[in-house]
Amino acid sequence: MEQLFLTILNRAVTAGWLVLLVMVLRVVLKKAPRAAHYGLWAIVAVRLLWPGDLLPRAGVSLVPTTEPISGDVLTAAGTAVSGGLPAVGSPAGAAETAARTGQSLGHIAAVVWLVGMAAMALYLAGSYVRLRVRLRTAVRLEDGVWESEQAPSPFVLGFIRPRIYLPFGLDRGSRDYVLAHERTHIRHRDHWVKPLAFLLLAVYWFNPLLWAAYVLLCRDIELACDERVVRDMTREDRAAYSQALLQCSLNRRRRLVLCPLAFGEVGVRTRVKSVLRYRRPAVWLSAAAVLLCAALAVTFLTEPKTAENAPAEKARTHNNDYVDYFQRIQKKEAQQGRSVDNPVVI
Repeated sequence: MEQLFLTILNRAVTAGWLVLLVMVLRVVLKKAPRAAHYGLWAIVAVRLLWPGDLLPRAGVSLVPTTEPISGDVLTAAGTAVSGGLPAVGSPAGAAETAARTGQSLGHIAAVVWLVGMAAMALYLAGSYVRLRVRLRTAVRLEDGVWESEQAPSPFVLGFIRPRIYLPFGLDRGSRDYVLAHERTHIRHRDHWVKPLAFLLLAVYWFNPLLWAAYVLLCRDIELACDERVVRDMTREDRAAYSQALLQCSLNRRRRLVLCPLAFGEVGVRTRVKSVLRYRRPAVWLSAAAVLLCAALAVTFLTEPKTAENAPAEKARTHNNDYVDYFQRIQKKEAQQGRSVDNPVVI
């Protein structure tokens, strides 16, 4: 368990630098399509999910190492803790005591990590159950759309069969804009992204940068959805759409926003400004955003070629060549009725 926690800790540290870079690039790409921000966060997710030793190696990688925190840190921590105690017995005994202390600290850290994950999972399940109980009196408006007095603002709930919940009292014009927005979320599978991102956050809950990344991801999802909806609207339609956003946000409750499985409205003020100022991005700006995302993926989803791993790679290549050569000789000797002993693989 301690080794698993150390692996998770190393991935969190490596991804933390990537999150900081993505935060900077979000400002640089402020006028680019918001879908580009989606791509940036996808790179962070892959970095957190994919084992570092399975990533391809490249000379342009910006990742210095997949293990910024070595396993020896536990032994070093144990030495620091036991250093203030009087030495008992031989130096070998003191070293053994320090190692045991380090292992104990690593075990405690791993247990705290597991408790944090369990707490996040309980919060996820509890928030979903509470919201479902509140919506038990919802009334079906049309296929996939429900109205409820417990829905302070429109939102999508559900993973396999998502439902759109609307508050009572929306006029027909505002309802059409709201439904266009929520159906765009469903069409682009945004209602999958937020719960999966929260599960990833539950694993790396101890990293504050990933909490910030989760909040920014939720905002970018909403902004990207708004762009898709208003892309072909006139100025008057965009103003009416913004008015619908404001109307739906007047009685919004914070606890709905914090529910990981309820895809509600966030950052309404920023979204209204973005909708009213929307201009279709230039082709060159969209292309530049794609190239930047590709460059970021190449430099952060690869491992560096270093002098440390070069001899190991060379040895593996040499060993594979030797085995292939022996298999060819073995096949030839078998055809002639003779046998050859298996090679010793180093």
